[in-house]
Amino acid sequence: MDKLLAAAARYRVALSVALVLLLVALGFTAMEELTRHLSYAEVRGVLHAMTVPQIVAAMTFTALSYLALTLYDALALRVIGRPLPWRTAALASFTSYTLSHNLGLSLVTGGSARYRIYTAAGLDGPDIARVIGVASATFWSGIITVAGAALLARSDAISLAGVTLSPALSHVMGAAILATAAALVLLCAHSNGPLRWHRFSLPLPSGRQALAQIGVALIDVTAAAAALFVLMPGASLHLLPSFVLAYALGIVAAVVTHVPGGIGVFEAVVLAVLPGDRVTAFAALVAYRLIYYLLPLAVSVVMLAVREVARRRTLSLRLLREGRAAATGIAPLVLSAATFIGGAMLLLSGSLPSLKGRMGMLSHIAPLPFIEASHIAASLVGTGLLLLAPGLYRRLDGAFVATRALLIAGAIFSLVKGIDYEEATACLMLAALLHWTRAAFYRRTALTQMPLSGAWLGAVAVVVASATWAGFFAYRQIPYQDDLWWRFALRGDAPRFLRATLGVAVLLAGVAIWRWMGPAPSAPDIACDPGKVSDILARGRRTDALLALTGDKNFLLSERGTAMLMYRRRGASWIVMGDPVGEQSEWPDLLWRIRDLADAAQGRLLLYQITPPVLDLAIGMGLHVIKYGEEAVVDLRELTFETPRMRSVRKAERAAARRGLTFRIVPASGGPAIIDELRVVSDEWAAAKGHAEKGFSLGRFDADYLSHFDVALAMVDDRIVAFANLWLTANRAEASVDLMRHRDDAPSGTMDFLFVHVMQWAREQGYERFSLGIAPLSGIAGRRLAPAWARAAALVFQHGERFYGFRGLRTYKEKFAPDWEPRYIAGPRGLGLVQALRDLSRLIGQPSPVPVIAPAAKRREAEPPKGQNSAVHPRPVMLAV
Repeated sequence: MDKLLAAAARYRVALSVALVLLLVALGFTAMEELTRHLSYAEVRGVLHAMTVPQIVAAMTFTALSYLALTLYDALALRVIGRPLPWRTAALASFTSYTLSHNLGLSLVTGGSARYRIYTAAGLDGPDIARVIGVASATFWSGIITVAGAALLARSDAISLAGVTLSPALSHVMGAAILATAAALVLLCAHSNGPLRWHRFSLPLPSGRQALAQIGVALIDVTAAAAALFVLMPGASLHLLPSFVLAYALGIVAAVVTHVPGGIGVFEAVVLAVLPGDRVTAFAALVAYRLIYYLLPLAVSVVMLAVREVARRRTLSLRLLREGRAAATGIAPLVLSAATFIGGAMLLLSGSLPSLKGRMGMLSHIAPLPFIEASHIAASLVGTGLLLLAPGLYRRLDGAFVATRALLIAGAIFSLVKGIDYEEATACLMLAALLHWTRAAFYRRTALTQMPLSGAWLGAVAVVVASATWAGFFAYRQIPYQDDLWWRFALRGDAPRFLRATLGVAVLLAGVAIWRWMGPAPSAPDIACDPGKVSDILARGRRTDALLALTGDKNFLLSERGTAMLMYRRRGASWIVMGDPVGEQSEWPDLLWRIRDLADAAQGRLLLYQITPPVLDLAIGMGLHVIKYGEEAVVDLRELTFETPRMRSVRKAERAAARRGLTFRIVPASGGPAIIDELRVVSDEWAAAKGHAEKGFSLGRFDADYLSHFDVALAMVDDRIVAFANLWLTANRAEASVDLMRHRDDAPSGTMDFLFVHVMQWAREQGYERFSLGIAPLSGIAGRRLAPAWARAAALVFQHGERFYGFRGLRTYKEKFAPDWEPRYIAGPRGLGLVQALRDLSRLIGQPSPVPVIAPAAKRREAEPPKGQNSAVHPRPVMLAV
């Protein structure tokens, strides 16, 4: 049993997709059997014969149904004890139900709309979950009560799926259902507390609230059924019980099967249960889809946009800009749904016959090969839009670019295949909205790795199956022959449909194979024990080991728990920051493990800023090694500023002291008292330098981050003019600084002043060495026979001052008479190394913390002297001076 459960969990997505496909196949098989004797011309004739009063009545009942739906949430909010104004509950309910009705992904689409609106109104996640639970209970109470009443009122037998229920049996079932509903109301009236399941609790309504829920649900279901009933010409009132029963059973089947939108399943059940003419019933179902589903969806999109604009009301001159900001907030949700529906529109259009009048006009404009190719291309574009919709929902920039291009292409193909200007207008409007809200799609994620959930795949399957079935239904009267595939004619709608369907099938198969052959998603990073990480960091002898405290690293621990390395994935690159930390005998195993993990995920490994002890291992792993630069290190045990080499530093420090600069160390415990003033200094420095905060290999100004460190201050009187937070290893092997920032009006020589006093302080505290950071590209020989990368690096180092101060940075560090230690990069050869370095650059330039452990700060092996804490932090790539 355990093995079966594990296998089910492992293949959950595949099983859910297979189940949806099976249900879709059963639904359309039933539809095919039930409509065997119907023709497309008959259904179209009934649709054209519908009168304006019928359509107005259907729209009126639709409005009444959705009005009742808004009361679901209003009642649910009262039941959980968090009442909100009706207009807020109505907007959340209406937009949620319109999205979930059309796509069927109730938790993804409808739940997202509710979450956005209710969180803005002050509700939290558990409250929103309770609202959804109570509203669902309201729906089911209504639909079951309606079904029970319809069974009780029906006087003839019921036949469904080969099973016949006699009138007496249906009456017994109806009475039992109504008795159960009454018992539930009594239970609610006498209940003393909420339902509890693990940590989640669901309040039960009072007896009066339970009756109100059933009453609201009855109004909703009855009005929704009436909206379909009035679209059937000649339907008499004595059929109403049978009709309501058919509608209720159809809704239940659609919800239980989880088929997106209930397409095929709902129609099949209604046609099977409903007596009478199936031509009029099927035509009414088609019109009902448009009126009850698509029209409210368009209204809800407009309402969401108006709400977002209203939340940002400003002066009229700023309205357009604020409107864009408002639209950007809801763009991923709304435009993903609109794109999905647009793809369905193009697919369905490609399956149905074209309008003869327009095709006659088109024959004088475009040659037949263009028309044939555009027909297939429009269907392929529709399929692409279905596949790209979840990428828009996840804000992927690749999905945005591809969708915008496909929509423009779809508009062109719609015109060329049959002058379908309505479709072309819809595509262009959607493309314009996408472009207008392009700022919403900012995530630089590989589109080929875009996750397609089982629900989305099921929705795609439903739409493709619906369009295919609609085409075979429309061309049912045309005899199939082998040469039909190769028949090209202006009126050859059936051959065009077959070729387009084949193209869609080939495209879907190609996408499936492409994704199956692509890299499999790697296993999630294993969470580490913060205590073990802190113990390893406390034994580290280099400050760069403590980049762990930035909060944007993943960790890989050795089996014995005495060593670790830190890394981050970006795209296909696995980037390790610095040397492993801890017991050196464990380093080979750690590096080979990360190598194996990257290889299993078809990724590339990059070791960044490694030192000579790791070179042997990197070469043994088959990595290509290049020199990155050199690190400036000062031996504090022999430090003295009274030497000729230190003359310039000594003079600058003394001149700064004469200008009134004083030095002070603030322990980490005192950081909150000065953090606001430090922020002012940091912001002024960043604005003057034009720098943005970095990540991964660099620290950043953040109150939580800085709370780990002592801070060195340069002050004039009581005013902070410069600061640097200190990076200190727990065993006093090394000291360094992180952020060094100053005001614009800081006296000349302030940075030299800070360095001198921090080094003297670190020497007094017993630290062995002080790191001044790395000088990139330093120490790389550019001789004639050197590798091309070395000659290029040397050239940039010598002549690249206008782009970055490579030589100036080394010259500045030379003033402190340091020893220079090499640093290296090891990675794949050729283009792979370039791609890995590109990913590294993006990782540093666009920091985004990952949800991994943050090692406990300030753990001590021994109490430092003079009350200084032993919080540690790594060194950046270079010092900002």
